[in-house]
Amino acid sequence: MASRSERLHACLLAGFAPLLLEVQDDSARHAGHAGARPEGETHFSVHLVSDVFRGQSRVARARAVHEALAVEFAGGLHALSLKLQTPDEHATVF
Repeated sequence: MASRSERLHACLLAGFAPLLLEVQDDSARHAGHAGARPEGETHFSVHLVSDVFRGQSRVARARAVHEALAVEFAGGLHALSLKLQTPDEHATVF
């Protein structure tokens, strides 16, 4: 069975055709916090650069990602830290 990190990566890859996709498991940093489980795979950081985000607000982008990952949230994913950018926005960051 694939890890949650692998499933998140596959789902975001399929749903957003990203130019850049980084998925990091931050669960160890949240041990003892709400939603954390001893086995981990509950807290993740995602950096996603996609043309899909053109013309969308930050809230709309986050909602789209959360909707795409609804199955994972239902299965124990507790929190995501999101950095969602268009290619133009990503190119202007130093």
